[in-house]
Amino acid sequence: MGLSSESEDDENIDWDTEEEEERVPTNAGSVSTAGPSVTDLTSESEDNKDFNWVSDKEEEKEPTNPTASWEATVNPNREDFEAGPSRPSVISHFMKMGYSEEMVARAVKENGEEDTNAILDTLLAYGAIEDSPRKREYSPNHCSLANETEDSDEDFSDMDDFGCEEFTDDPSETDKTVSTLVDMGFLAEEASSAIERCGLDASILELADSIQAAQMAEEFDVQQWYSRSSFIDDENYAPYSCKEKKRRGPEMDRGNKRSRTYSRGKRVITKNLSQGLDDDVPSLSMPNPMIGFGIPFQRARITDRKLPDAALGPPYFYYENVALAPRGVWETISRFLYDIEPEFVDSKYFSAAARKRGYIHNLPIVKRFPLLPIPPKTIHEAFPTTKSYWPKWDPRTQLNCLQTCIASAQLTERIRKAVADSGDPPPHHIQDFVLTQCRKWNLIWVGRHKVATLEPDEIETLLGFPRNHTRGGGISRTERYKSLGNSFQIDTVAYHLSVLKEKYPNGMNVLSLFSGIGGAEVALHRLGIRLNTVVSVELSEVNRNIVRGWWEQTNQTGNLIDFADVQELSGDRLEHLINTYGRFDLVIGGSPCNNLAGSNRHTRDGLEGKHSSLFYDYFRILDLVKCIMGNNY
Repeated sequence: MGLSSESEDDENIDWDTEEEEERVPTNAGSVSTAGPSVTDLTSESEDNKDFNWVSDKEEEKEPTNPTASWEATVNPNREDFEAGPSRPSVISHFMKMGYSEEMVARAVKENGEEDTNAILDTLLAYGAIEDSPRKREYSPNHCSLANETEDSDEDFSDMDDFGCEEFTDDPSETDKTVSTLVDMGFLAEEASSAIERCGLDASILELADSIQAAQMAEEFDVQQWYSRSSFIDDENYAPYSCKEKKRRGPEMDRGNKRSRTYSRGKRVITKNLSQGLDDDVPSLSMPNPMIGFGIPFQRARITDRKLPDAALGPPYFYYENVALAPRGVWETISRFLYDIEPEFVDSKYFSAAARKRGYIHNLPIVKRFPLLPIPPKTIHEAFPTTKSYWPKWDPRTQLNCLQTCIASAQLTERIRKAVADSGDPPPHHIQDFVLTQCRKWNLIWVGRHKVATLEPDEIETLLGFPRNHTRGGGISRTERYKSLGNSFQIDTVAYHLSVLKEKYPNGMNVLSLFSGIGGAEVALHRLGIRLNTVVSVELSEVNRNIVRGWWEQTNQTGNLIDFADVQELSGDRLEHLINTYGRFDLVIGGSPCNNLAGSNRHTRDGLEGKHSSLFYDYFRILDLVKCIMGNNY
């Protein structure tokens, strides 16, 4: 998925690739004095919490045990605090349990001095706050939750104004509250939404209640969503028509960022992007498990579906983006793409790495088949040499979403020292620190006490690309990581596209929008489908060169035509391409997800965002193609 419309100075970062971290709960109730003291574990991270590049949106994390967290705060060596004229006895009482005076005072202020049970409940909720006694007293001396400046020759500064490895902003009160709720077992996105609903002054317990209420509402939404016989039954829906050949499809007013105007036949529809969908359409919740309409070797969840007439081909189309987008985004995308139900799939069912994505397409869903050979599904199957070094206390069997950037050498060295200087197994606080960083950065064990980042060729294999697909031709390692982090997972996409093989025995013409490094082209080629003509649209010159190099290396005999910008594809240009090379059989692509991903806490503006609003160009071009082909064929 590549950017196809703005300058490349600040747009090549892919916010979604850090989105899908799966974590297990930390062992809050375990206290150990063995191993290094933990003062340094958080010493560098305290100034870096404002940016968490691995999105909490897609974490699978069980709630921690608040009772264990409270018990872990008791320190028998702590000096007793006596009540006095300047310190009420209730504060001294809870301070003897190990809580700080500031924390107890805040809990007392919220609940009053008389209700000690409520005070204790509040303190239990505060157990995960960064300045709690347990966190201050137990941290490894040489560990940090944040990465120091990378001294290697890899430079990620060109990825955006916000780098992946080095941050100096002080954590805000909002981020501290979000961090507390996350440590209680909630998702960061849920925490942020609760703060917006209740306000920053709300107590932790009030916020937790709000999140639980929202979860119950979402469960009801998803039941309603899947219980409907058809995706959306809109009696006012008007099929697209192209009676005026000069206009050919939707026209968009780009001057207004708050709304977009399109033409559907003679009707003009204005979409309010701040709402995203009509009030009577329920908000989508993600299915669990995230297996779409079905995955290989398992019984399909859905074997047939009825598509609206306007959605029927030709051409077939296939649209992809991050699954966990802001509320209302997928409903809006669906409404523009002919009211088709999204298919949400996690690529962990196809490979050894997670990648949660949504797909909207008009392809058949029966007679799908997977690519062969079946790829490894676990870390040890993908990288057998890691098994001999893998510690028993690291429970990971799969990797999280593959990112556009990597951890620093300083971080991997801190991990090595923390593990080497501890016992076997290390204390729980060391294990928690190491596992957090390993999950965040997809670190694997490559030696005794040694972890390392994935190499670009290893990521290529996990994503289903041929080895060295992004290597050579003047492409740096940084550019390779960036390009791979934005790409399709080939095995997942090929499974969906496999139904096209018997339909096009003589090959296909493909319009590939936001082509990236050619994930769609590689998937079709691996399926054995001949590429007669590919019109590829991709902003990044690096990515265009990768696709051109692959085209030549695989001895393709068809036509490869590339454009840099989707906005170059006007109705007249599309009509010329169709008249020259024939109609398009497939329109495929995924518009930029920069403003959709949960890890983007600064410009997560949904489809109004500068980058992600390019979805409307995908829709515009698709509708133009349908109109031109409807008139000419």
